[in-house]
Amino acid sequence: QVQVVESGGGLVQPGGSLRLSCAASKKIFSEWPVAWYRQAPGKMRELVADLTTTGRTNYADSVKGRFTIPRDLDANMVYLQMNSLKLEDTADYYCYITVGEVQYWGQGTQVTVSS
Repeated sequence: QVQVVESGGGLVQPGGSLRLSCAASKKIFSEWPVAWYRQAPGKMRELVADLTTTGRTNYADSVKGRFTIPRDLDANMVYLQMNSLKLEDTADYYCYITVGEVQYWGQGTQVTVSS
């Protein structure tokens, strides 16, 4: 079993920045891929960004150039750095890790972009 915990959400003005953190209870980020998803009110959950074990990244078109998904293997953390935030980035953000065939989701952290 792996526990996944997100943190770092909050209220931010348009154009601002936030950094979300994803912590896992085991050192797995060098062995398994991780992704960030988000779900806005009334919408389906969507992929925001993902990171392979080799450090390769993939971003949704809506966040390209604004978000990055850095990781710190020593700290056993993965982040979602969000810059130039827009109103439409408002959502609950989830860290998602697959370990083999087992999927782990965090509880989510809320991001609200509002003036």
